Amino acid sequence: MRILNVLTYYRPHVSGLTIYAERLARGLVRRGHHVTVLTSRFHPSLPAHEVLNHVEVIRVPIVRKISKGVVMPLFPFYAAAQIARHDSVIIHAPQLEAAAVAALGRLYGRRVLLTYHCDLTLPSGAVNQIVQGSLGQLNRIASTLAHHIVASCEDYARSSPLLTRYSSKVRPITPIVETPPVDPERVRTLAQRWGLESRPCIGFAARFSAEKGVEFLLRALPKVVAEIPNVCVAFTGAYKDTVGEEAYLERLRPMLQQYADHLVFLDLLRDEDMPSFFGACQVFAVTSLNSTEAFGLAQAEAMLAGTPVVATDLPGVREPVRRSGMGEIVPPHDADALAEALLRMLRDPAKYRQPLSVVAECFDPEISITRYEDLCLGKSG
Repeated sequence: MRILNVLTYYRPHVSGLTIYAERLARGLVRRGHHVTVLTSRFHPSLPAHEVLNHVEVIRVPIVRKISKGVVMPLFPFYAAAQIARHDSVIIHAPQLEAAAVAALGRLYGRRVLLTYHCDLTLPSGAVNQIVQGSLGQLNRIASTLAHHIVASCEDYARSSPLLTRYSSKVRPITPIVETPPVDPERVRTLAQRWGLESRPCIGFAARFSAEKGVEFLLRALPKVVAEIPNVCVAFTGAYKDTVGEEAYLERLRPMLQQYADHLVFLDLLRDEDMPSFFGACQVFAVTSLNSTEAFGLAQAEAMLAGTPVVATDLPGVREPVRRSGMGEIVPPHDADALAEALLRMLRDPAKYRQPLSVVAECFDPEISITRYEDLCLGKSG
């Protein structure tokens, strides 16, 4: 079967959505399907066409960026050409082009799946609010036209205004969690290289964007430092030059400078180094603040590395801790509750650990890929 994935940003861009789409594409390729990704050529240095890990990637030229999106006047022509040569279409939303792709998919008689990653909440500002309002309308059109809508879990689906409106179409599929086994020797080597080997460490892996709640982790830090003076927070991810988040980073700078002695920045690590990063941390923090976060792939990966997680009590975000029992859930926006949970877990991380087999069963990627495959083939629904 030929399967088309459509999303705004793909590799080398790094976000939870792009990682999700990449893992899904690779998983379907392993099952013997031809998979194409149609995306934006968001930087002129990127090739218009290439094959990455046996996945065909076609990039549409852009004329400008608006907020976190892009403007691609030629997109409908690219989309029509690709839909015509594929059997099924998977749309990764939110994206401005979702409604057009769904309409073209129906016009060509293709099976249309809408993977709804989150209810997007953009930062304040007139342009962002216009974009958010437009996205809401386009997502509803795409949802109406789609045969099925994939959500990260039932918990998130029950909370989303859009997903509850189309509940008969919603199919919960756990995001695809793929992580190599932890090598203790490599953990020790990299922890030494990163300067983490002799310090209790709180891990954080995400873009620096407003919905991630970095400021609340920083506000929790003094209370943790008062009890554990040599504690540090290790950041990895695309925290530099995050699209649409320049103002947010500027707001963070005073706190980042204030607590600089307790912060370690590791830039963007390679996929193969992430298990060692999680293994070098005693606790992993997910401090998301709103519905833009719908699950949190990184926290499941941390659990598979044996590292417990403190996560905010939001639909979807709390799901990995609920399933595995490997951590604590705290209210969003509450730096004191976050600090107390971090201290409890740093004092006794072993109390929160579960056997690897138990955690792996909670996040089996082959089950997720099979469910996608069935939907594309029309076997389920």
